[in-house]
Parts: sequence; structure tokens; C-alpha cells
Amino acid sequence: MKIYFPQWQGSGNGTSIAKGAETILNYLKDDSIATVALSPIPSGKQGYSSHHINNYNAITEQLGRFKDLLSEKSPNQIQIIGGDCGLEIVPISYLNKKYSSLGVIWFDAHADINTPIDSPSGNFHGMPLRTLLGEGEIGMESLLYSHIKNDQIHYLGLRDIDKKEQQRIEEGDIYATTDIQTKHLVNILLHKGITHLYLHFDFDCLNPSEFNKTYYQVPAGLTIAQSVKCIKGLKDNFSIVGSSVLESTAATQKDLLPILPIIDALMK
Repeated sequence: MKIYFPQWQGSGNGTSIAKGAETILNYLKDDSIATVALSPIPSGKQGYSSHHINNYNAITEQLGRFKDLLSEKSPNQIQIIGGDCGLEIVPISYLNKKYSSLGVIWFDAHADINTPIDSPSGNFHGMPLRTLLGEGEIGMESLLYSHIKNDQIHYLGLRDIDKKEQQRIEEGDIYATTDIQTKHLVNILLHKGITHLYLHFDFDCLNPSEFNKTYYQVPAGLTIAQSVKCIKGLKDNFSIVGSSVLESTAATQKDLLPILPIIDALMK
């Protein structure tokens, strides 16, 4: 099942993320893609913070709508065009309940594993993994189908980490690397008994010299060729039951050109 969910409220004020999602949607030209509507609750500069999370009410309302869609359709596979990283709590928790041996591959410059209290920004797109671990805002528990564990998380391209996040990663012995060694990663996943994967792809994992139409630009990072090779390597060895393309701000089809190999690998 393919889903278009241009959630941007998890970034605070990043409406450009919604435009980036729309650009990818227009590229794919697939009439079967379902849409999760955004909440009408004021957000961004007109939004409010609750439970230390910006735009909390809008986020929870539309994530609830997302959960209802998955519950109704019961898909075996999910591909998401988004949107900010906060939306991941619904599909990952859904697939984790469905598949007992799910691994989460987090292509991202950021760890996204803050608690609301520890978050410097209060933006929910920096909190989804902590929420999925069952250590986030208690009011969001009803949006989850299940909790994941430390050893299910595997970071690729990670290089912009808050102090509390680094501490949580080290305490949980969570796989994290700025580079990609596909064969090594595949062996680790096989050793853990993982057979199914969710591939989260935030485009800020890439080196801005190759693609800079992202909400954040973090120096260094993965190359597009590295990323595509890794995705293909993972697809050759595991069942990919979920994937996402997130936080692009590309406003035109021309802007998308550098990352089309990644979009095609994850969405087609």
C-alpha cells in the first residue's frame, strides 16, 4: 500500500516539507496512492505546544487518522511519501506488530531519539524512535500498535546528535554509523535473525554537495550511489515490508533529478 502523508507539523514550521512530498507524489503519478489528510488545527506560527511538543494537537489528530487507515486496510506492505519523520511511529509500530522479526534501517543525519523534555526544539520529528521504544509522551501511546527494541534500530548516515541522544544510543548499544558497509550490516541483521525490514529515508542523510533540497543540511553524509547500493543490497537479502521518503523540500521536478534513483529504489 502506498500512502501520501505530507505531515510537516512535526518539524515546527517547515511547510516546505509538505511541498517536497507533493513534488515526489507528482513524479510517481500513481492513482492508487492513498492520502492522509492534514489536520485543520492551527500549526506552525499559529500553533501551540503541549506536553513539550510543538503542534501536538494537530499531529496527534492526523496520526490518529493514519492509524485508522492502516487498521481499515490491513496492508502487508507500506510505502510512504512524506512528510516529516514524526509520522513514522504509526507504520513502524504497525509492521512491528505484524512481523516478529522486523529491523528498522534509519537513513538519517539525525538520531530522532529525544524525549519531549530533552528535545532542544520541541519538534516531534526529533522524537519518533524514542516514542517507538515506549519512552516518549504517554499521550501518544494510543497511536502505537506496538513498541520496538534497541536492537531493531540501525542508523546509517548519522552525524548530528544531541548529547542526550548520544547517551541513549550508547546505553542501548544501538547500531550507528556515519558510513555504509552493506555487507557488514547484512551480516549483523542476519545474525540477529531479522528477516523483514522497514527502510526510513530522510534525505538529509545525504551529503549536501549532492543534494541540498532538505529541511536541514548537515555537512558530509552519504553519497547517492552509496545509498542506492545499500538499498539494493538490503532488498536482495531481506523482505522489505515498509519504506519511506521524507523531509525533501524539492519544489520542482528538476530539483528531484539527483534523488530519483533513491525514490525509484524505495517506492517502485
